[in-house]
Amino acid sequence: MPIPRTMKPSFGLVLVLSVSLSSTAVAQAAKSIATMPPPVHLTAEQDHQRLMGLLHITTLRPGVDHNPSLPNSVNYDESKANPYPNLPDPLLLKNGKKVTTKTTWWKQRRPEIVELFDREVYGRVPKNTPKVNWQVVNTTHETNGTFPVITKQLIGHVDNSAYPLITVNIDLSLTTPANAKGPVPFILEFSFEGYPRLKPAPPPTSAELAWKQQLLAKGWGYAILRPTTIQADDGAGLTQGIIGLVNKGQPRKPDDWGTIQAWAWGGSRVLDYLETDKSVDAKQVGVEGHSRFGKTALVAMAYDPRFVIAYVSSSGAGGAQLARRHFGEQLENVAGPREYHWMAGNYLKYAGPFNPSDMPVDSHELIALCSPRPVFIGGGALKGDGWADAQGMFIAAVAAGPVYKLLGKKDLGTTTFPPIETPLIEGDIAFRQHSGGHTPVPNWPTFLTFAGRYIKDPPH
Repeated sequence: MPIPRTMKPSFGLVLVLSVSLSSTAVAQAAKSIATMPPPVHLTAEQDHQRLMGLLHITTLRPGVDHNPSLPNSVNYDESKANPYPNLPDPLLLKNGKKVTTKTTWWKQRRPEIVELFDREVYGRVPKNTPKVNWQVVNTTHETNGTFPVITKQLIGHVDNSAYPLITVNIDLSLTTPANAKGPVPFILEFSFEGYPRLKPAPPPTSAELAWKQQLLAKGWGYAILRPTTIQADDGAGLTQGIIGLVNKGQPRKPDDWGTIQAWAWGGSRVLDYLETDKSVDAKQVGVEGHSRFGKTALVAMAYDPRFVIAYVSSSGAGGAQLARRHFGEQLENVAGPREYHWMAGNYLKYAGPFNPSDMPVDSHELIALCSPRPVFIGGGALKGDGWADAQGMFIAAVAAGPVYKLLGKKDLGTTTFPPIETPLIEGDIAFRQHSGGHTPVPNWPTFLTFAGRYIKDPPH
């Protein structure tokens, strides 16, 4: 039956209505944005003081100083390094009972430890974080040394529809061997490439390029994540970036996540993407980072069980170094205005009314959270990398051993700090102190030997 003329739609009217609705929606969205509170702007010092006020802290102990002539100079004397020798037992439940089974570890003790790190050290990742939409913006065929490779540049657009006043776009690159016959293993690096606070770097040397070429020689790929595109490395930036976006531009609560936890969250979002990329063997993805990004790599490994191995380089205080140590950088340095943003606000308590020995967890338990997966802890020589305290990181690795053994894995195999450049890679926790300075480069070959026990090279 034909439609009566009076019932036939007017396409002009439909178009007008469509434009009208679209204009209305835009107007409503603009009105909604206009009523949103703008991001709060605080300096790092102002935000640091704000947190101290929330915690009812009036003063903090100062961090140690590099200058040996100052009264509070850094300690590099091992005889003075262990004022708090008693570490929390990773296999002792909150109720005082000993953990003797794998089930008790997974169902009771591990969640207890995670809760303590969330509340007191790194902060809680929000339950509902925005989705990340990954976009490949460029693909190039190039060479790294003698290796032909394919490099993809990606941008991770973080959904900001809940608070459009803040935009977060994550910068990532993926490099695979051009002659790969299928999916390849990957190492994700939290990278200093493009780090905004560094001076322009000179052209890379062959040694600095070597780690990438070593991966390519094995047929592996690498991903370079620029963490500061997730969250700025500055307390003044805490109301921007992913932390600011989730908090809708408002300052943090004392147990909100800090920058290290936010960077680690970004690493997990990269892994989400890698699981969709056919060039990647997503079951064989490791994570690596150096210095502050070594801290980040360890947190990412501890919190995301999909990472199969970690290389944690010179992570120091707030990373693999024991907070209870008095050697190199101290908890008080990390709690000060220059670095506090890495951690939860509650962390400041342990540089004020409480001591490091009052902290209910320590870094050996962060390493233990990685178990039963393999972890390589690396550092440099005292001269050049003493700030990161290689021996303190070694002691933490030793103290994580009982958890690995409970889960059927091997510990370091010794409690004696080894001579420099002695690799300890027979267990599932590994350690090596190289003779260089504050750099991950010299330990890459040893790490890859260790990693070769767990990650299979693809067919060449």
